[in-house]
Amino acid sequence: MTPPVFELRDVRRSFGSTEAVSGLDLVVRPGERVALAGPSGAGKTTLIGLLNGTLLPSTGSVRIFGRDTRQVGARELRRLQRRIGTVYQQFHLVDELRVIHNVNAGRLGRWSLARAALSLVSPREAEDTRRLLGRVGMAGKLYERTGDLSGGEQQRVALSRVLAQDPDVILADEPIASLDRENSREVMDLLRDLVEERGRTAVISLHDVSFALSHCERVVGVRSGRVLFDEPAASVTSEMTDELYRIER
Repeated sequence: MTPPVFELRDVRRSFGSTEAVSGLDLVVRPGERVALAGPSGAGKTTLIGLLNGTLLPSTGSVRIFGRDTRQVGARELRRLQRRIGTVYQQFHLVDELRVIHNVNAGRLGRWSLARAALSLVSPREAEDTRRLLGRVGMAGKLYERTGDLSGGEQQRVALSRVLAQDPDVILADEPIASLDRENSREVMDLLRDLVEERGRTAVISLHDVSFALSHCERVVGVRSGRVLFDEPAASVTSEMTDELYRIER
């Protein structure tokens, strides 16, 4: 039987005296499109870090493709991480570089150091990069300076970088938080379509529950570092979302 892509059991992660997640259980299976919904400070970003191996749990176990992140060596962890592409709210692009260089950063995990250095002088795989950019409506921006693009365009470049990596799993940490409503819908549509076309697994953290319900098959409600509910999107009720975003008095 194929193991889950992610399996978290009784996970706690603390930063000093602050407990970001506590007693958290989560299983994500191949091909699922899962939203992590919840208010700011709920622990969603910490959870994304645990899923891509950039954070290790304080206690409990996190398994990625069946391997416990606290028990594998650094080389094995990097191998697992190459199978995971992450899209961030802040884009993590280099503004001074051309779009093609930022997209090619997704290929660095399988390029030699020499190839990567040469590509900064004479960009490699230009036509394939143009094709990937075309998939997100950006083919004409191949040699544009990335810092000159709008926020929505930069997020499309970040998506193309993940496509260049060709991962088994796409994680997205608040990918639309800095975008207006129109650009948010366009980026979420792209994420959904790209994941479906490639048969990939996706976990997307979102503050806006409406996009979680409209673009994901399953919604995990996270509040105060714990899972409040874990349901198919069609089964999530207004009472559940009201409790998820309830203001403490």
